Amino acid sequence: MKRLLHLLILGLAFTSLAHATDNWWNDKWTLRKKITIDTSPNGGAVSDPIGTTPVLIRLSDFNFGAARDDGSDIRIIADDGKTSLPYQIEKYDSLLGEAFVWVSVPNLKAGAATNLYLYYGNQGDTTVEGDNHGKPVYDNDTVLVYHFADKAGSPPADATANGITASSAGLSDDGSLIGPGLRLDGKTTVALPNAGPLAWPSSSTVTWSAWIKPAALAANTIIFSRRDGAGDFLVGLDAGVPFVDINGTRSTTGAPITANSWHHLAVVAEAAKTTLYLDGVAFGSAAAGLPTLNSPSRIGADDPAANAGNAPFVGEIDELNIAKTARGPGFIKFAALEQAGDASKVITIGQDEAPPAGWLSGALGLFGVILKSVTIDGWVVIGILGLMSIVSWYVMITKFFYVNNVQKCNNLFLREWQNLSSDLTAIDHSDSKSIGGENSPRIQRMIHRSPLYRIYHIGSVEIGRRVTRGQPLSTRSIQAIRAALDGGYVRENHKLNDGLVFLTISIAGGPFMGLLGTVVGVMITFAAIAATGEVNISAIAPGLAAALVATVAGLLVAIPALLGYNYLTSRLKNVTSDLQIFIDEFVTKMAEFYSPEDSSEYTQSTH
Repeated sequence: MKRLLHLLILGLAFTSLAHATDNWWNDKWTLRKKITIDTSPNGGAVSDPIGTTPVLIRLSDFNFGAARDDGSDIRIIADDGKTSLPYQIEKYDSLLGEAFVWVSVPNLKAGAATNLYLYYGNQGDTTVEGDNHGKPVYDNDTVLVYHFADKAGSPPADATANGITASSAGLSDDGSLIGPGLRLDGKTTVALPNAGPLAWPSSSTVTWSAWIKPAALAANTIIFSRRDGAGDFLVGLDAGVPFVDINGTRSTTGAPITANSWHHLAVVAEAAKTTLYLDGVAFGSAAAGLPTLNSPSRIGADDPAANAGNAPFVGEIDELNIAKTARGPGFIKFAALEQAGDASKVITIGQDEAPPAGWLSGALGLFGVILKSVTIDGWVVIGILGLMSIVSWYVMITKFFYVNNVQKCNNLFLREWQNLSSDLTAIDHSDSKSIGGENSPRIQRMIHRSPLYRIYHIGSVEIGRRVTRGQPLSTRSIQAIRAALDGGYVRENHKLNDGLVFLTISIAGGPFMGLLGTVVGVMITFAAIAATGEVNISAIAPGLAAALVATVAGLLVAIPALLGYNYLTSRLKNVTSDLQIFIDEFVTKMAEFYSPEDSSEYTQSTH
């Protein structure tokens, strides 16, 4: 049993290894790229928790000619090789060779590397069960996301499921940080509506973030404003120093940024404290929480009705994001790192990989297509055949080790048997010593497990019953002992052949069971054709191929069982022949040593 367990473990390990080395997601896709998101010290060095987050994938070194013109065949798969991740294409330009893809990565780990796989190169059917293509990228806490990738003259559209489109359009800038962006000239602003998801009750929790590129550094320039009565929320720059102002309480200051360079600003407002982040690092804070704000918002300038004397922002803005939760430092730092123009340390994109090449991998791919077409009845038959295969293999393996052990034990017994002289019961009387020398307790146990010994023991006991009465063995006694030995032989033969019936069942029943599955599968295929009224070889071939899988399974059960049965029966015939020879030899020696003419000798010895 231990050896069988080792074989099973080895088989499972081999299967797992084969699966690990051939984890191509779907054979309809011909190319993939490995994407590594590294938040370890060697990459982004993000130590705080990140959680589920949208990740930007910039595609430049990409074979646009192999993908569809609109990139609709792109699929992004998690490291498990199975899970399709939701993604969103902000821009896809095959002529310019540029694409920006946002993908939702669940539970992104800090301080570690996470691998994804971007699949493409499918010009045919892209329908796949379990595909998350087209599902929302942003979580339910994300209220609004503006990529500013809309057509010129169109108001910015919301990338979340809330669909909060801006009330007015701005100036588009095609060469922004991430694809197109919003350009502000000091005259044009973008207004946001007072939509329900944007309502901010007093002391509510909000995270606001955006990328900014100021063209000039003036005093009190406003990037984003929201005023409602006496309450206000302002984000801006004061001579290049980022600030957040809540009800007149301004955040602490730091070093100014430089003009004409991109920077990531984020504001996290909680109950009584608001924190300002610059490029993913805490920059300042204000000891104030949000007031009640249910008014429209502005991008690029303050509300002119406030007459606060603040200046409009001149420059570019990209990726405005508003959430109704407090994003953690790890989330904000990762966003600032991976969305930056040079994020090569955080996100690396590998070279194109093709499916495993060679005949074997091609055959496995074809079998994958066939197995997907197997119907429920076919799987039932295959499941039954699988159980038959497990039982037959178990019988063959255990029987193989059993026969080997029997032959070893028989050889040890025959070594003792050959040393007997006149007392045929001597082996039973020897506990620690053999007739020819010493025997260890282990050897003694092995001798006692020998089928030859068990038959010998029957004869030894029968001789002992008769000889102890001082009587020689008569012809009838010898015949009676011979009958007892024959009975032991029958029992040992049953034990040796025990379980082989399962092999004969697999040999005879496997092909017929597989044929049954094939016939039913063919019937279902033709019934489907009759129901649709269409004869299409592309529709028929998978069904017929899948139906034949049951026959293949039946043969895979029967062929190993047939080979194993023939091998084992030949080995068992040798063992049973040894038993028959031993019985004849035992009876012959018994007639020689205990014949009636030796009765006087046995009578004297008993007295």
